[in-house]
Amino acid sequence: MRLRAISIGTAIVTVLAIAQTSTPPELHFRGDRFKPLTWEKMTPEQKTMVQHLLSGDRGGASNGPFNVTLRSPEMGDQAQMLGAQLRFHSSLPNRLNELAIIMTARYWTSQFEWYAHRQLALKAGVSQSIIDAVANGKRPASMQPDEEAIYNFGNELLNTKQVSDAAFKAVVDKFGERGAVDLTGVMGYYCFVSMMLNIDRYPLPEGAKNELQPLR
Repeated sequence: MRLRAISIGTAIVTVLAIAQTSTPPELHFRGDRFKPLTWEKMTPEQKTMVQHLLSGDRGGASNGPFNVTLRSPEMGDQAQMLGAQLRFHSSLPNRLNELAIIMTARYWTSQFEWYAHRQLALKAGVSQSIIDAVANGKRPASMQPDEEAIYNFGNELLNTKQVSDAAFKAVVDKFGERGAVDLTGVMGYYCFVSMMLNIDRYPLPEGAKNELQPLR
């Protein structure tokens, strides 16, 4: 028993020594109302959330709402895991997922969310003409049938808070009931993200300018 106790004690000391000597992650948080956090000043709960961000699908933590949501780290950690599921593991094609995200960013006039996901949408295959129309609060003149289904559903949901039978059926027919739920989920999550960024007045990267104008 004594040898076992010594072994356990040695293991604990070793783990603590590794934790103390490991290099802290390099973080570059930005913020306005919420000042950028540093690793050294974080609580254990905040550090846990950062570690989950770094080891998860994003592989990073510096950009986005995380400097804000770290203020409530238990909630923030659960939220970022939901966001990773909806962004990286949706049943919808990435092109359509990004279309839904930029529509949500436009609705909230969330400048950073638009800045980040406008680029991702273009890379995923959303045409520049669709992106420009969404930015201007206009219905795109030309869309593929699957894009039109996503646009109609999302536009109705954001602006009327309801979805008509026709728009609902179009999405379910193309992507199944899971597709309709994943679409609603990703738009709901990015409403959450946009709200967090907006209350912070989250700054764009140096040299970038606001791309969205207020809509009438």
